[in-house]
Amino acid sequence: MNTKINSIVAICLFTMTAFNGMAQSSIKQKPIIQTKYTADPAPMVHNDTVFLYTSHDEDDAKGFKMKDWLLYTSTDMVNWTEHGVVASLKDFSWVKPDNGAWAIQCIERNGKFYLYAPMHGQGIGVLVSDSPYGPFKDPLGKRLVYSDHNIWDDIDPTPFIDDDGQAYLYWGNPSLYYVKLNEDMISTSGEVVKEPTKPKNYQEGPWVYKRAGHYYLSYASTCCPEGIGYAMSNSPTGPWEYKGMVVEASEKTRGNHPGIIDYKGKSYVFGHSYDLLKRETSTFYERRSVDMDEIIYNPDGTIQTLSYWSVDGPKAVGTINPFKRVEAETMAWSEGVKSDKNDKTGVFVNQIDNNDYIEVQAVDFNKAPKSFQVSAASLTGGKIEIHLDTKEGELLGVCDIKSTGDLNSWKEFKTKVKKVTGVHNVVFVFKGDGASLFNLDWWMFQ
Repeated sequence: MNTKINSIVAICLFTMTAFNGMAQSSIKQKPIIQTKYTADPAPMVHNDTVFLYTSHDEDDAKGFKMKDWLLYTSTDMVNWTEHGVVASLKDFSWVKPDNGAWAIQCIERNGKFYLYAPMHGQGIGVLVSDSPYGPFKDPLGKRLVYSDHNIWDDIDPTPFIDDDGQAYLYWGNPSLYYVKLNEDMISTSGEVVKEPTKPKNYQEGPWVYKRAGHYYLSYASTCCPEGIGYAMSNSPTGPWEYKGMVVEASEKTRGNHPGIIDYKGKSYVFGHSYDLLKRETSTFYERRSVDMDEIIYNPDGTIQTLSYWSVDGPKAVGTINPFKRVEAETMAWSEGVKSDKNDKTGVFVNQIDNNDYIEVQAVDFNKAPKSFQVSAASLTGGKIEIHLDTKEGELLGVCDIKSTGDLNSWKEFKTKVKKVTGVHNVVFVFKGDGASLFNLDWWMFQ
């Protein structure tokens, strides 16, 4: 049995024990995505927007069941808009498409976007698009990385382009590998190097970046559980010196995968946990959820350690304009609802039951609204209560959603609302009899 399989078995045994002793009500942290199970976050900043690519644990997963990758965006770091599946195993003709869509990362060069994707046990490939939203296509029709080590180690690729233009690709568990990429980003130069200065507690999930003249290698650290550790260097090829933990390993963290960016003058670390699953059941399944928090750098470039993801996460660095169409799948927090996608509406919110709700933060009422409008499809009908700041906060209005005949027939519904100004959270609480009351596409105030 190889090291990777040993690690997975250890994680499963540990988490099964931990889950059995964890009260559901004790889980306070709020992963940033709630409508699907997500893991292996890979944030990328492009044109003042954060593009968050994730792997995807299926809702019925017991072990690792991963077939595609998802995309979310944000301009305020609290509300995230889902864009659905951005790529899948089916995009690689040389891959068995039944399972194995592990951690990806996207990078831009010369106006094109390169998505490096591992298929566990099948190698690392690359997809290319003219847009960060896709569609992504396989330009090679074969593996990008060819090496003589165990193919099961070829996971968690992280691309990096240095200031001199040289690009690199790093990956690996339990060893750390790297190879130079040519300018076309779809071919390699030189031999694959097994990093001789793999830092202390390196496990998997490398994330390489440069900031203020320092090279950083962050990674899933220790096993098991895994926290997020990091090392620093004066070169993209090491030697790497272990510096400490970005997020401590604890009984809460279990598996992990880092993604680190700067955005609007602040720095953020992404990882994943099982906190959303633990809100629902004390039984362990391999269904993870992406978390994110602000981090602080010391003057010497080292990173101040987080004990765990904070309960409420970072503060907003932008606002939502409620007088323009807002996609219903844009949310800071939700409970009960799911999401789906079709060719007519794109992504929409569904599986809405009585007392489910969506919270949107940092909504800027720079003038008082008079009415609220929403696009919905409904079989049975229901109501949307519009609350200010909290689920139990001031009621601005109630929008009646009438039956449209079925859940694929969309109509617009409107209601008057109380006047309000300033920046607030808006919480949509759904009411009605039965399940799947209606689907939501978008909303706006007028």
